[in-house]
Formats: sequence, C-alpha cells, structure tokens
Amino acid sequence: MLAFTRNIEVGLSKHFEKSVVCWYSNLANAEVDRKDEFRVLNLKNVKGQIQQRKPQKQLRVLPPRTNQMPVDQDWGNVWPGPRSFHPATVPLPVRQGYVEKGAPPDKFANAELIKIPNFLHLTPPVIKRQCEALKKFCTPWPKALNNEETCQKHFPIEVISSDYCHSSPSIRDPLSRIVTVRFKLSSLKLNARAKDKFLRLIGERYNEENDTVTIVTDRCPLKKQNYDYAMYLITALYHESWKVEPWEKLKSEADMEHYDWEKSKSKTNVEAIFGQPAEKIENIEEYSEAVNKLMNEGESEYAWARYNEVVRKLLKLPAAPS
Repeated sequence: MLAFTRNIEVGLSKHFEKSVVCWYSNLANAEVDRKDEFRVLNLKNVKGQIQQRKPQKQLRVLPPRTNQMPVDQDWGNVWPGPRSFHPATVPLPVRQGYVEKGAPPDKFANAELIKIPNFLHLTPPVIKRQCEALKKFCTPWPKALNNEETCQKHFPIEVISSDYCHSSPSIRDPLSRIVTVRFKLSSLKLNARAKDKFLRLIGERYNEENDTVTIVTDRCPLKKQNYDYAMYLITALYHESWKVEPWEKLKSEADMEHYDWEKSKSKTNVEAIFGQPAEKIENIEEYSEAVNKLMNEGESEYAWARYNEVVRKLLKLPAAPS
C-alpha cells in the first residue's frame, strides 16, 4: 500500500514538472512572437486620467470690404495689379454662370469668376497715372507729322496685327500670327506699264475705290515671320513689275488689256482729220475720256449719249434735239 502511494506521488510530481515546463515554454514563445509584431499605438485615454475638453473658439467673420469702402476711394490702391477675382473687394454686382431657372449666380462662391482673367486693375485713372510715369521714357511726337496726309506720305505702309489674352495652357493664340499690310499704290513709283503688271500680279488684293493694296500673310507660325514674308512679297512684286519680257514688246493694240486712246488709231484719225496734233484740238480731252469709258467700261445708254455729245462738240455740230 505504501509503495502504491509513493508511485502515485512520483507520477504527479513528474506531470506537474512537465506542465510547468510547457507553460514556461509557451510563455517564452509568446514573448518572442510579441517582439516580432508591431507595437500597438493606443490613442485612447488611460484609465484614471481625466482630460478636460477645451472650448472651441468661434472665429469672427468680418463683413465684406465693400461695405466699408468710401465712394471717392482710390481704386488703384485697392486693386493695384493683376490678380484673381475677389468678391469681397469688388463693389460691383457681378454675376457669372448659368442656371436653368433664375438669375445667374452672384459673385460670392462663384468659381466661374475666378477662372477668367480680369482687367479690374486697368481703370482709366490708373492707366492715366501709368502713362504719366512712362512719359519720361518716350520721345515727343514729330511736329511735322501734324495731319493724316503727311503721315501717309512719310509712312505709307500700315501694318495691322492682333494680340490675344485668354486662359489657356499656351500663351500663343493661332490668330495672333496673322499680319495685314496696307499701302497706297500711288506711293510706289511705277509707270503705266509697270503699274498694269503690278495690278495683274496682285489680282483681287487691290481696291480701286481707295487705291489701296492689302496683303494678308498667315502661312508662318510666328507674327514676325509673317511680317517679313509680307515685306518680301511687296519687294518681289515691285521688282517683277519693272521687268520687261521679250514677248511684251510684241504686243499690239488688240492684245492690250484695256483701251488707251493715246496709243490707239482713233487719235491718229482725229489728228489726220483736223490736220494738227491732238493737244491743239479743242474739246479733245472730253472726247478721249468718253472714248476710253465707252471701250473699257462697256456700252451703255449713258456712255453712248455722252459719246454723241462730245463728238458734236468736237466737230462743232449743233446739239441733238431732246
């Protein structure tokens, strides 16, 4: 009986030791695994610490600046340079946008007004002030150029181009490259033959009513390149007009593009009838003008009536009965 009891105690002792060893082994493994894991960030309050909540400060919203602006203020000091639109600074009821029903949105919290550029800094008083500041860098206008006729005489070429300002990823506008050059045909030193050839080369770019030649260039990507190209065209047209090809000397009266009474057989016949040069014949200028208009502008009732009248004057015949 005693031996049986001793055996039971030894068995329990070994089982207890084994359990303790397993418990320590599991605890060690848990500590090793815990070291490999990330530490947990606990943002909660620790028990026992009482944290008082801070009262929230209410921000004071100031009224718009437009409510405090005097009527006679200096706008150049309020809006001195280019900037984005600010609704609280502009004392104008500006609206921008579109809604299906009702008026367009007003200036407050309006993103459309911020997108587009504005020129609120370029008011007439500010422009005048800036011009006064730039005067010291400018030269006075020449006193001799006191009228339009004198300016056209000394500066016959007029260059027209456009600049555009818009909101875009590129600062270049495709339309800004277009250059228009105008000048009077009479400003070119051309004789009758060269003038006729010049007009044939430019075609529809000549306006006979105001004697103006207009050349528009837009082939090149830059404005400066189109301007140089326009100057090259004018130079080439001028020198080409003065060239005389061998075949041009063989042209007869039937080959002429327009009727010229001074070089026609009509002048020779009139001189033969009166027996003296055309310059000494009375009423010859009216006759030559009527013949030129009849031949160049075409037949009409007025042209024939005028021709009948000047022929009677030239031959000293009585006027036709009305």
